[in-house]
Amino acid sequence: MAELTSRRPYLIRALYDWVLDNDLTPHLLVAADAPGVDVPRQFVTDDGKITINVSPTAVRGLALENQLISFSARFSGANHNIAIPPGAVLALYARENGEGMLFGEVEETETASEETIAGPSTDAGQTGDDADNGDGAPARKKHPHLKVVK
Repeated sequence: MAELTSRRPYLIRALYDWVLDNDLTPHLLVAADAPGVDVPRQFVTDDGKITINVSPTAVRGLALENQLISFSARFSGANHNIAIPPGAVLALYARENGEGMLFGEVEETETASEETIAGPSTDAGQTGDDADNGDGAPARKKHPHLKVVK
């Protein structure tokens, strides 16, 4: 079966349009410590996240692409170029009422292992494809991650 692309960039675009169509203000919650994220670090919270207003009046040159979300925005009066891989977006929601979608964990980028792109494995063992990453070293497995949300 052919390798499927991530659903996350498509859902981000759809939710962004939906929030705007309802005259609300879209905000992105981003894992700032994820690979490929370029945001102003002084605005990152202690838990490694940043919330960004991505409404058309708050950003310039917004590009919601499959591989990268990019735009420029002002933070404390200074212009910053922002780059966010869609996999680092944890949520997109409307500021006014919180409606939107929580995506959960950071999703690895195109260089991710096939297991991560295909979804978590239900088998505790390694298959032939997962046993070696091509350079003789065993492939790293992601452990299940659950946390209580209160």
